[in-house]
Amino acid sequence: MTAFENQQLVLTAIGEDRSGIVSELTQLVSDCHCNIIDSRIAILGNEFTFIMLLSGDMSAISRVEHTLPVKGMELGLLTMMKRTSAHQHSNFSAGYTLEYHGIDMPGTLSKITRFFAEQSINICSLKSDTYEEADETHMRCELEINIPTDVDVDAFKIKFEDLSGVLNVDYVLRRIR
Repeated sequence: MTAFENQQLVLTAIGEDRSGIVSELTQLVSDCHCNIIDSRIAILGNEFTFIMLLSGDMSAISRVEHTLPVKGMELGLLTMMKRTSAHQHSNFSAGYTLEYHGIDMPGTLSKITRFFAEQSINICSLKSDTYEEADETHMRCELEINIPTDVDVDAFKIKFEDLSGVLNVDYVLRRIR
């Protein structure tokens, strides 16, 4: 396989949420002869966000790069694209999901993600939101993390237990691989 046979492109589209946007964007990708390898959709406020990882030959990727800006303008979307290559998996000893929740306090997510960075732990996915309960704003977050082989998992768990106490969050950590 040559470098021209399998190219990859990350495509992001953001705009006002309404029916039909996903259909329009996936049709464009299909018409350009690209394949959607991975995708995520989120509604943030009244805004729709769609992220896709596409693959295709050089010609197909170029077609998307040239047709998406016009289609994005027609649909009232802000679009962005970046060529990329296949993800190189690093060695890790285990994968976990972490779910935590508590009273919403500024900086909680920042402190938790900084803790992971300091431990050299990769965050694979993250979803967070807030909700009202008993006249208070609560937050919840779900993360998927990979712990590298050179990180002591037991020491990590103890350090995270300490951090969760300081931040006053309840959590569940589950091994998934």
